[in-house]
Amino acid sequence: MAKIINITLEDILAAYARVSPVIVETPLVLNMRLSNHYKAQIYLKREDLQVVRSYKIRGAYNLISSLSANERGSGVVAASAGNHAQGVALSCALLEVRGRIFMPRNTPRQKIERVGVFGGKWIELEISGDTFDEASTLASAYAAKHAAVFVPPFDDVRTIAGQATVAHEIWNQLGGSPDVIIAPIGGGGLVAGIAKYAQAMKSQAMIIGAEPKGVPSMHESLLQGKVVSIPKIDTFIDGAAVKTPGKLTFEIVRELVNTVLLIPEGKVCTEMIRLYQSDGIIAEPAGALAVAALDEVASVIAGKRVVVVVSGGNNDIARYSEVIERSLVY
Repeated sequence: MAKIINITLEDILAAYARVSPVIVETPLVLNMRLSNHYKAQIYLKREDLQVVRSYKIRGAYNLISSLSANERGSGVVAASAGNHAQGVALSCALLEVRGRIFMPRNTPRQKIERVGVFGGKWIELEISGDTFDEASTLASAYAAKHAAVFVPPFDDVRTIAGQATVAHEIWNQLGGSPDVIIAPIGGGGLVAGIAKYAQAMKSQAMIIGAEPKGVPSMHESLLQGKVVSIPKIDTFIDGAAVKTPGKLTFEIVRELVNTVLLIPEGKVCTEMIRLYQSDGIIAEPAGALAVAALDEVASVIAGKRVVVVVSGGNNDIARYSEVIERSLVY
């Protein structure tokens, strides 16, 4: 029997009370280009405009601010391909907590530099491992050895509750429930948080996850009915390049998410270019992932009120030549 993950509306509202002083209530914008194309009301939840240019500050700050004085004194450790690292770094600086952050070697330079800017003297960076999962293993070992608190990027109820505050804002901004929500999936923290909020609000909204075709870890786990690891992945969509989804997030996705779609990397690149050229939105690959999934559900969403989460905007300009090439090949 599936494990029931108990994250209540009270948990999410408490998380929002903690994080609201340090985050931006990001805009929920009706996009006319997409709405006309899909014959639906397509709203973009602009988490790329968050203070660290992604939603990750929500979960990181909620967890770290929940720690006891003794736990804060022991310091925190995290692993991230970039966006969670920025959330942890800013949280450490705001809360004056020492942190060590492990980032894989394929992390875009722009994200590494931003971590240093946000964390300042409060964090130390360790560039280790070829993937997020390898960096995470190193970070967990370091935390255990030094009795520090590990801050998971997705597989912790405090992280998930923090990410669920995205949904709380969506409901407030719309004045009720959307018909469909599409969110990207890496480890699954964001879509799990949205799904738990929808459940708490007794919403009938269809929850759709979008996962990179080159990193189908959640999709494959759902097919096999258990958490599995993908041995070889395409790390281009670095913000969602997770070989092994979370145990907690897997259970929530299996219980509450209607479907998980696999989106080709080249298609995501094409949507990144469209967002930039047509809408003036600078989305990183993971940030455009959910928007790129709209074609897959075009017949389902017609006439409906649809929210798509643009999850991040931390894109290195040096990557655009590869973005254009992958788009053209696709």
